[in-house]
Amino acid sequence: MKRILFSACVLAALPALAQETYQNATLAADDLNGTARYVGMGGAMEALGADISTIGSNPAGIGLFRKSNVSATGSVVMQSGADDVENGNKSVASFDQIGFVVAKQTGESSFLNFAFNYHKSRNFNQILTAANTLGSGSQNILAYASGMTTGKLGSTQNSDGGYTPTFSGSFPLYYSQLDQLYNQAVNFDASDGQYYNYLANDFVFGRAQKGYIGEYDFNLSGNIKDRVYLGVTMGIRDVHYRAYTYYTEGLMLSNGTGIGDVNVYDERKITGSGFNVKAGIIVRPIEESPFRIGASVSTPTFYSLKTSNYTQLNNGTSYGAYDNAENGEIYEFKLYTPWKFGFSLGHTIGNYLALGASYEYEGFDNLDSREDLGGYYDGWDDVYYESSASDDAMNEHTEMTLKGVSTLKLGIEYKPVQALAIRLGYNYVSPMYNKNGMRGYSDSFINSYGVGYSSTTDYTNWKATHRITAGLGYEYKNFTVDLAYQYNTTKGDFYPFQASYNDDYEEDESYCSATSVDFNRHQLSLTFGYRF
Repeated sequence: MKRILFSACVLAALPALAQETYQNATLAADDLNGTARYVGMGGAMEALGADISTIGSNPAGIGLFRKSNVSATGSVVMQSGADDVENGNKSVASFDQIGFVVAKQTGESSFLNFAFNYHKSRNFNQILTAANTLGSGSQNILAYASGMTTGKLGSTQNSDGGYTPTFSGSFPLYYSQLDQLYNQAVNFDASDGQYYNYLANDFVFGRAQKGYIGEYDFNLSGNIKDRVYLGVTMGIRDVHYRAYTYYTEGLMLSNGTGIGDVNVYDERKITGSGFNVKAGIIVRPIEESPFRIGASVSTPTFYSLKTSNYTQLNNGTSYGAYDNAENGEIYEFKLYTPWKFGFSLGHTIGNYLALGASYEYEGFDNLDSREDLGGYYDGWDDVYYESSASDDAMNEHTEMTLKGVSTLKLGIEYKPVQALAIRLGYNYVSPMYNKNGMRGYSDSFINSYGVGYSSTTDYTNWKATHRITAGLGYEYKNFTVDLAYQYNTTKGDFYPFQASYNDDYEEDESYCSATSVDFNRHQLSLTFGYRF
């Protein structure tokens, strides 16, 4: 056997591109991150305000600043219980935040404030591993089924009597890069020109993710007679995502005889930018009381992104046509995240106790995966316009797979003496994923570029997330130093490829059963600040 290079040119000629549900979900979710004070209180400061990290959650919180301020935050992020994976780091240093607030008094009790803040809204660093037995399916069976459905797979006989795989015309959008690698290197038999598929007795999977989403927020805020606080923030995001994945299947014949392993190595990179607008209000309904009520809203983040992959399949069996096959693509797409709404309460007692509670909702089932239609030049106005359209097939899959997410944040700060603060916080984040959700297919093939350009088949239906936080703060004259600890834990059901479902979207039989996985992360944050 020999090595081949295959590029998915049958797809690349088509201009409209989009991404798939599970990858979109990874890009759309945010972490709890910011100043150590904000993290230490579980982020429950949307009504309390006067912390620069509220610039992105409730912009009106910046209106509570009475003095100008500058701060910077760094952290160490550590994943516990993870196996060693090539290119994976269990512990990483992270620069999480830097920003300033300029507070200008405009009246006896009114201020007009301007602020800028950079923070990491998402830290992608994660190691995910799984291994299990397989019963009635394998990755190459799915590739075979997808290929046979297209009607495009064929063969031609060579002069030496052997056969070479041939492909007629462009493939449907549901036929992926990975399908092509399997069908060409493993499923095609060069001796008779036919395509076959094989069961797998077990699998081993590993992925190392790296990167972040950085957000640059510009805020204008103020207050009216120290009773009503208003704010608006313009946010610009940049995306830097990279994932290294390996997957191994031990193949066998129908009689249970093992025939060797097939290994797939994939590297995926996503970069791009987006923008959003946030607005908020905080009200003290009772003049004599510090009790506050807050509300906020954020537009979708409008992302323009580019992704690329390099994928290699190594066939360690004596079956199929090739020992090695590889492919890769580069394409652009757009993603619009859902609207986000928040409601919050805050109260202080004297100068020694602060209590905060916040609720946020995002309808991730409304993620809008969009086909990039390119653009056109308007010579009259000398303007270039870009256009896109919703990928209806993928968005229908997203609606079945993802759910609206509710986040509850609680926080408390206690000062036994004026210079020292002790903080505790807790978050509950409801599951984003339908427990029966699956990647790539529903009751039939999804005719979407998000499937056609995919190079992996795994997915994880993550369950609820719990965050427990604690922190300390110390003030000396105009200087502040804050320390926070965050423990983030999530459990999930991992699948190396799709499970089978009936028309009612309930589990009927499984090509593969779920493997339980955990994601446990610890973070230590340190913030230095100065008031002037």
